[in-house]
Amino acid sequence: MTKVEAIIRPSQFDKVQEALAQLGIEGMTVSEVRGHGRQKGHTESYRGREYAISLIPKVRIEIVVTDERVEPVIDAILVNAATGEIGDGKIFLYKAEDAIRIRNQDRGEIAL
Repeated sequence: MTKVEAIIRPSQFDKVQEALAQLGIEGMTVSEVRGHGRQKGHTESYRGREYAISLIPKVRIEIVVTDERVEPVIDAILVNAATGEIGDGKIFLYKAEDAIRIRNQDRGEIAL
């Protein structure tokens, strides 16, 4: 099993979620996060004053899938999260040793 963690633009989340649903992904954890990468934020103007925004709003999606589903999940995220602009985000992959469903103690892939 593999944990796929994607940090994407909030504006792209609905497209990514729909693409994952079409793959049969039934569960995910979604968090609103803030951060920056190489772009180091940007400046905005409010009531005539400019101010710097160093932490950009992003959405973090966490999904644990069987190893066979990793590449289709990555492809769905890449296609639907990309705008071609700096700040599109990142995908991280982690090996998951086990999963346990608390309700009935199912373990392994069946718990997903």
